[in-house]
Amino acid sequence: MRIFFTGGSGKAGRHVAPYLAQQGHQVTNADLVPLRHPAVADLRVDLTDAGETYSALAGLATFDELDLPQQPSYDAVVHFAAVPRILLRPDAATYAANVLSTYHVLEAATRLGVRKIVFASSETTYGICFAQGERRPLYVPVDESHPTVPEDAYGMSKVAGEVTARSFQARTGLDVYGLRINNVIEPHEYTELFPAFLADPALRRRNVFAYIDVRDLGQMVQRCLSTDGLGYQVFNVANPDLSVAATTEEIRRRFYDGVEVRRELGTDETFYAIDRARELVGFAPEHSWRDVLPQPDDQPDDQPDDQPG
Repeated sequence: MRIFFTGGSGKAGRHVAPYLAQQGHQVTNADLVPLRHPAVADLRVDLTDAGETYSALAGLATFDELDLPQQPSYDAVVHFAAVPRILLRPDAATYAANVLSTYHVLEAATRLGVRKIVFASSETTYGICFAQGERRPLYVPVDESHPTVPEDAYGMSKVAGEVTARSFQARTGLDVYGLRINNVIEPHEYTELFPAFLADPALRRRNVFAYIDVRDLGQMVQRCLSTDGLGYQVFNVANPDLSVAATTEEIRRRFYDGVEVRRELGTDETFYAIDRARELVGFAPEHSWRDVLPQPDDQPDDQPDDQPG
């Protein structure tokens, strides 16, 4: 597929865009900052500008395309570009950039006849991650039917993006899949970040104790690109296991006492349900912090056991 990938230079995009290229796709990275990856074409685009966005989607990706008998069109759009969280820019600027860029990408893509759009939404839509004070889910595991009423500018922008995407899908009938991506973890971050998470699970409360390995996120995008006919869908995207060493039941008792439990959970199962992604697109995460770090039970007998659980 010829793919227009926005935000390919960001934390997630710099892994996912090359991964898609490795799967045989032709990938153009539309971003303000170049990725400079040999398998991905770079195009500097301000997606908050409607004209630039439309022109980029309607244009060439590489010099090689000049030798084709006619200019090719894009088969799919993967929209990851965004101000990626609060506290990077003022709230109003974060909201405006994310909402405008999503609208412009969706409008240009649908007017140009692109038939598949995959866009990055967020765990923050559930209103827990960036809540003022402590906010617990209404029930666990958190699935896609959980209310999405965030109070922060970033989460609001992602809910607005979902509404916009659903409206464009209703107008056109094409496939538009939104990914409510949990906390993105790069491979090197297991050794850098997770020892603290294993020692103090409270550090993961705002992420519902979940995470997504960026390599598995690439797989999820590929699964969405290869699955047709679902219309408008949103998917939670996370790894199946907790990001802490304590068991699911221990975390439930400590942090979610009194919260409704809607189904039986596995011993180390995430509270961020990925059942829909597994069932509809065949999402099958392959990576875990447990493959990199020693399990608490694997510690030497003479080492103090300061891990929870």
